[in-house]
Amino acid sequence: MKAKSIISDLHLKFAEKPWNETFQLVRRCMDKSRDESKPCEPLVRSLERLQEVFCVSSMSTIKSRLETIAKQQRMGFHITEATCYLTADLFYLEVVLPPCGGVMEVKVAPHGGSPVPSESFLQLLRSQNFTEFAVKLEGLYNQYNIPGDNEAKLKLLASLQYLGKDLQKMSDLQRAQNDFSTAVEMINHGWTGCLIAGKEDCPLTIQFYINPNDDVKMSDQQVMETERAIHSAQVTVGNSEVTHMLQMASVITQPAQLDSQGFPEFLPLSNVPCETVPAVFLLKLQPAIPMLPSFVHRITHITDVAIPDVGLQWAPLPKLLMRRSSANTQLSDEQDAIFRVYLPAAVTHSYALPGAAWSEPPHRAAVIDSIPFTHPAHVPALLELLRHQCIINTLLGSCLSSQCEGTGLVCDLHFEVLPESESRFSVTFQRPGADSLAVLLVNVSDPHHIACTLYGVETWDPSLDRYMSDIVKRCLSIPVTLSTLHNKLRDLTSTPLPPACPATTETAENDHSAPSNAAVTGTSGASSVPVSQSATVPEHSFGVSGSACYAVSVSKSESCPEINTTPAINPFSYTAPVGAFPQWVTSNGQLSNPI
Repeated sequence: MKAKSIISDLHLKFAEKPWNETFQLVRRCMDKSRDESKPCEPLVRSLERLQEVFCVSSMSTIKSRLETIAKQQRMGFHITEATCYLTADLFYLEVVLPPCGGVMEVKVAPHGGSPVPSESFLQLLRSQNFTEFAVKLEGLYNQYNIPGDNEAKLKLLASLQYLGKDLQKMSDLQRAQNDFSTAVEMINHGWTGCLIAGKEDCPLTIQFYINPNDDVKMSDQQVMETERAIHSAQVTVGNSEVTHMLQMASVITQPAQLDSQGFPEFLPLSNVPCETVPAVFLLKLQPAIPMLPSFVHRITHITDVAIPDVGLQWAPLPKLLMRRSSANTQLSDEQDAIFRVYLPAAVTHSYALPGAAWSEPPHRAAVIDSIPFTHPAHVPALLELLRHQCIINTLLGSCLSSQCEGTGLVCDLHFEVLPESESRFSVTFQRPGADSLAVLLVNVSDPHHIACTLYGVETWDPSLDRYMSDIVKRCLSIPVTLSTLHNKLRDLTSTPLPPACPATTETAENDHSAPSNAAVTGTSGASSVPVSQSATVPEHSFGVSGSACYAVSVSKSESCPEINTTPAINPFSYTAPVGAFPQWVTSNGQLSNPI
């Protein structure tokens, strides 16, 4: 009762007071906090909520809002008569406020440099978009948030600037040699992706992957502005537990020269000024990317710098992709996930991803938000590796939707998606007009090559694999691909093609490329002949899972798919890095040039 009385008295006391006085009262209470290093959290939250609803119409309210944002970004804040300064160790932001309200000018001053007007910061403040202003300020703070004392900060800042200049030279050479017709091509295929040069008010950024179908109807300018659809990386510098040699000058020959393969040539680090420092360059990924362990190992192989495993939480790759999609569901690692996917023409698919199969160690991933490196030559190979993982994530993510349900789905077609290796997965489904299963094997060998192979179809068309490969490369969607394939098989069933090759026991026994656990069973009492007891996948891995209870039935008189007799490759073995500039990286991760 006493507490209620106090609240009632406070309510009556401030009922007639304007918002501005309440706002100032909260600020005064915060200023009187007993411990300035730990302000009262309830007061901080109250102030932030008040600012969200408070109309910013005067100089004092704008100053208060800027002060709160500066403290949130761990920056200093100073006020003169008509100017606010948001300060950090290596830069400061200058905001000029006219007496009548509003914002007159915003300038960014890097360490040792003169203030430079920033149109982007100015427009955000004039439109009172303080949320985006805070996000942009955080990016600027991270750009200049260099570890160490003042002397170390200045050295690392200089090294970072030389790195940026070398990346810009590589980007210019890339543009001169390649005629990219669209911005999407440059992002997905360029040595340095689409490089956005760093300025005083924004960090150096590399855009390296975008799903072409996300922006198929957009202009190049719209694509560049659609940041949410683009995977990018900010180039910055960070701490390292061990010392590394970083450049203090350009490492590209002057004038820039190309080697026999058309790539830039680099000078040995012994021939240019360098510093040995406990730091590394960083690609800060936006957004962070779920990556399989084999890809994480390849990054270390390229850069010879290990990604810190502190804080990494490993989980099945589909589970991490679910968290990043609209599929708001909580599933255990071993629990099967079933999704309903809607397609045009009122077609509905269900996709089952067995938890036991995806929980195997090779298919458990971790969300990586930054990648360390020490040389500009590492960047192209790292971007290729990131694109490779993004393509795999895009294909698997196309099977996920917000419609995550249990068994008993009422759908037109049902599919099961199983991992076969780090870059291959199979999709099992019932053949149209038959009581047996077919399997489509999808192999993403690198970010620019995707191959599909169909198993379990008697009337096999040799051009069907190429056709499906072209479909999946164009749409990067498993549901669209499988819908097209199902329609194609239905047409082939109604008008079967001549047999492509006789099914023989010897050919079937020599097959090592089909999905694991698939079997060809002779009909009418014929003996069973294994199609693929895949040597590329250990016994505990899954191909056509046990839940797929049908066998792929093919009589001896029927045709069989072409068998790939190339030697099997262990998908879990450690392989050399893929991507651009492979001649710069040796087996121990060092640059092949004498650097």
